[in-house]
Amino acid sequence: MLLAKTLTSSTFRLALIAIGTFGVIVSAIFSYVYLSTSAYVRSRSDRAIVTEYLSLKSTYERSGRDGLIALIQERIADSSFADNVYILADPSLVTLAGSLRTWPSTATAAEGWIEFRAPEPLPNATTRPLLRAMLGTFPSRDRLLVGRDISELDGFADQIKTAVISCVVLIFVLAGVASILVTRRTVGRIESINAASRAIMQSGLDQRIPLRGTHDEWDRVAENLNLMLDRIETLMGEVKQVSDNVAHDLRTPLTRTRGRLEKAYHGHRIGEDAKALIGDTIADLDAVLRIFSSLTRIAQIETQARRGAFRTVNLVDIAGEVVELYDAAAEQENTRLTVVGDREVLVTGDRDLIFDAIANLVDNAIKHGRSGGQVVVANENIDGKPVISIADDGPGIPPCEYEQVFKRFYRLEHSRYTPGNGLGLSLVAAVAHLHGARIEMLDNSPGLKLKLWFSAPMR
Repeated sequence: MLLAKTLTSSTFRLALIAIGTFGVIVSAIFSYVYLSTSAYVRSRSDRAIVTEYLSLKSTYERSGRDGLIALIQERIADSSFADNVYILADPSLVTLAGSLRTWPSTATAAEGWIEFRAPEPLPNATTRPLLRAMLGTFPSRDRLLVGRDISELDGFADQIKTAVISCVVLIFVLAGVASILVTRRTVGRIESINAASRAIMQSGLDQRIPLRGTHDEWDRVAENLNLMLDRIETLMGEVKQVSDNVAHDLRTPLTRTRGRLEKAYHGHRIGEDAKALIGDTIADLDAVLRIFSSLTRIAQIETQARRGAFRTVNLVDIAGEVVELYDAAAEQENTRLTVVGDREVLVTGDRDLIFDAIANLVDNAIKHGRSGGQVVVANENIDGKPVISIADDGPGIPPCEYEQVFKRFYRLEHSRYTPGNGLGLSLVAAVAHLHGARIEMLDNSPGLKLKLWFSAPMR
């Protein structure tokens, strides 16, 4: 997985571009070195051949054919000229003197340069050498060939060529391996930051991006991100603390006010109109107190203070109790409320909180579902994970609102004329987060299906 991301990353593509550019430059330099070396070696050999040819030509002009034959025989006998090749032939190309017995078949030109493989080994040699020679024709139509054995020079040039190609290939391989390693390290650090970011988005601001202690730029990025998360967590904590304190502090005076109104409601000196007004005020206070109670409960759940009550519980039993509790409310809406699925779906968690979460979901399904429809509570074990789903056949929720409905006080009906405070799904989200559960919302066609995916129960 990491290798695939490495090979498709922009860093690796830039590294390939840099390697390609560097490789072209290095190849051009090495090619120049090879061609220059090869040309230099050949030029030295060619100068020696030209010098020897001019010497033999001068002898021919002074002493004629016999003098040149004598000089060629001296050259062949002299070991210092062992690398030289000589052939003197008459106009019919019959060899008169020389290192080779026959005139080479490829030497058809009257003059110039030629390279050929010797038809026979030279004296004191076992293989046919590669020869480079200069041709010339005298006024008498005698022909002279003066050359040198360039097998070693050609081998040397081949060695240089092999070394150049090997160096270029080695540079490309090393650069490719280095780019992969560097890119892999970079992608690995980016992926670790991405993984930590995903974990923070899923589980909350209590996690931080790990540092490797290298004090490089990636550690500095991680440090800055952690400082930013600390600041965000502090600000969110302050905002949450303010809202929680307001909810907590207002509950007491509101409860006292409700008590006084309750006492006045049951008094004997008020009229029916005043009594009705006091009753409506008490109902409004009860709604406000329920909101504050919900906010306080959500705050308690989010602080994860309830983990001490975690036990292994059966979702089927909890769902059955919720359905039994809301059966009367479903009958009032002419809604069929049923429980289906496996007989045992075990999870590790707080039974009361899971009950509240399922109850909120069932209550929402009944309230917002279709009149005369059905609400199905399903308990399943899917791939070893306990899952409970609540499905209705009502109008459902637009997919663009899936993430929004879990916010506090958020309601689809923005005019806010319908009953409710928009805290039910916030409590469900808090309970799911406390239990490490994943919430999934699906289109039930028609209606909405909401699934809670819990972790496998602890043994």
